[in-house]
Amino acid sequence: MPSSNHNQPEPFRSLGNTETSWCRAVGGGTGITVLALQLAKHINQSSHSLQITLLNLLNSHPLLHFKLHYNPTTNHFSFLKSANPQIPLQFHDLPSTSKLLLALSTPNNSHISPLHLILEHELNSNTWSHPSSFPCTGVDLVFGTVYALSHVKSVIVLKFHVAICDRTTAVSFLRELMVLAKEVEGGGETQKRTKIEGEGDMGIESLVPSGLAKKTMWAHGIDMLGYSVNSLRLSNLKFKNTKLPRFSEVIRLKINTHYTAKILTGCKSRGIKLCGALAAAGLMAGHSTKLDSDHKLKKKYGVVTLTDCRTILDPSLSTQHFGFYHSAILNTHTMKGTENFWDLAQRCFMDFEEYKKCNRHFSDMADLNFLMCKAIENPSLTASSSLRTSLISVFEDPVMDGSNQMQQDLGVEDYIGCGSVHGVGPSIAFFDTIRDGELDCACVYPAPLHSREQMSELVDRMKKIMIDGGDSDL
Repeated sequence: MPSSNHNQPEPFRSLGNTETSWCRAVGGGTGITVLALQLAKHINQSSHSLQITLLNLLNSHPLLHFKLHYNPTTNHFSFLKSANPQIPLQFHDLPSTSKLLLALSTPNNSHISPLHLILEHELNSNTWSHPSSFPCTGVDLVFGTVYALSHVKSVIVLKFHVAICDRTTAVSFLRELMVLAKEVEGGGETQKRTKIEGEGDMGIESLVPSGLAKKTMWAHGIDMLGYSVNSLRLSNLKFKNTKLPRFSEVIRLKINTHYTAKILTGCKSRGIKLCGALAAAGLMAGHSTKLDSDHKLKKKYGVVTLTDCRTILDPSLSTQHFGFYHSAILNTHTMKGTENFWDLAQRCFMDFEEYKKCNRHFSDMADLNFLMCKAIENPSLTASSSLRTSLISVFEDPVMDGSNQMQQDLGVEDYIGCGSVHGVGPSIAFFDTIRDGELDCACVYPAPLHSREQMSELVDRMKKIMIDGGDSDL
């Protein structure tokens, strides 16, 4: 029974279909967003700057006050408003962090940094995986953890439920966090932030411009049949282990500023975005693993492109408006093994653009949400019960990060942000950032469905394909 004290959360609203779909997905391991930052400073429970910074963020963003409520009788999720909003913080001292890192270390990941290991650990520590996580009084949607790496280094991890946190939210959260942290460390008064009015009041479906999501019952049926049948025909990377429990692992794809500039110039000259190049490189690298055994093989693959809809909603939202307001477009591509990188990149982007011009990111939203939930309920509908719905997923636009000087001022040595995919999702998801001119991608995949060795090889092939493509423009 819910408690009757003054801290009891108050009902606010039921979740929209997209938010609910993420609640269905997160239990299986897809829908956990993690930001992990390594700092050249020691932070412990007596350090108040982090708590003050997070409190200032809470004051600006009503959505961070929410808790998640699940009603087992109606099988529905809703948001609750907390009377005492906070972001729970957990601290690990140096001995407990060292013990954890020792437990996480294996011969297979001995080359991985402590930051990377902690990120993977948090991606797989699922606060929302069991029904007991949804008491009548609700469960938090954001958690913070601080790990002591040494007497002079720490890792701060912030973990979000994707129902309230798409990539734009995560990026805005990080930027605001750093600005506020710099003000707090400066010792002066922090500038008063404007509260984001209406934040969290409505899900994306309620903000789609009139008529853009309309589809006849017949069209719904045809599209549902098309998506269902085509998904059964889509090829996947070779599965290494389909029996053992799954978890998310991460590989970083980094390309220096010289070659990143060439790749971006190649995209610009062809009127396409980086997502087209990433998709093309992923398709070529993935298909090449099949060509090792058959040089005449034709295969069809799925590419999911996620697009931020904030600016085209009614009313439009700013990037500071937290929540989940991305939509997905699924395109399929037939690979022969003879493709030219830039030709394929143009095809990937133009096919996505064509669907977007036809408003498929709105009109297909309900269909894709429904099919995702059906796959979760019936894994056997997917190849080898893998729950793979596409080969790769990319974002329409990369994150542009030019905050290197601020990071240095705050002692931020490195950071990684991405989401888990070991439930329903692609074989590999790309979270791309241009950091002061350098491409840095967190590439997330489900293990042991795919192995670290297998995916490292895939990412290395992608890197070579993109660098060679950039050089070919000379």
